[in-house]
Amino acid sequence: MEAIILAGGLGTRLREVIWDLPKPMAPVGGKPFLHYILERLEMQGVRRVILAVGYKHETISSYFGHRFGQIRIAYSVEEEPLGTGGALKKAMTQISSDQVLVLNGDTLFQVDIPQLVQVHKERAADLTLSLKPMKRFDRYGAVIVSSDCRVLSFEEKRMCESGLINGGVYVARTDLWDPFELLAPFSFEQFLGSPNAQKLHMYGFPSEGYFIDIGIPEDYERAKSELGIGSGGR
Repeated sequence: MEAIILAGGLGTRLREVIWDLPKPMAPVGGKPFLHYILERLEMQGVRRVILAVGYKHETISSYFGHRFGQIRIAYSVEEEPLGTGGALKKAMTQISSDQVLVLNGDTLFQVDIPQLVQVHKERAADLTLSLKPMKRFDRYGAVIVSSDCRVLSFEEKRMCESGLINGGVYVARTDLWDPFELLAPFSFEQFLGSPNAQKLHMYGFPSEGYFIDIGIPEDYERAKSELGIGSGGR
């Protein structure tokens, strides 16, 4: 399984604490946050990764180069902002198989990737989303699924006592976009919630694995305390 990591985010909400670094390069325990994502992928057998990069992409490529342990790294560079959907669509042109693992570069979710891929194949899904059960949250919208985990809808952000959120790890068919006329820039997340996307066979994969999203300063500080001492990311 090849993987694409969406690593082109501006990190505007983190600008006050990481200055002018791309969000995946935010330092955690003396290493970029992206290091922990790649480390997890290597442990689970991924051997080729495309980094979809944009803002200050030279910072990422000069640090990681073209190899991380046993992982070969290639780059898909946004010359102009494409949005997460446009960046993913562009990066998929470098994938050789008909399925690809997709991850957000600012989120670490310790999903069992081989099991996620197996479930995706068994259901003949177009897209399978990792889902994190969460209690009392308002930062994320809830994902509504059927009894067999077919994705039914995406709710707007609001206070929820409990529910499932999109964990930012996916398995997708590389021809996912074929039925749609999508012009960049566009948001992958907004595409998933659009009426058109309901034509897709989308399934959820709930997991209780460790989850951290460094998109806001408070959770970035939590990542530094949890991953920095090796308790959460290994």
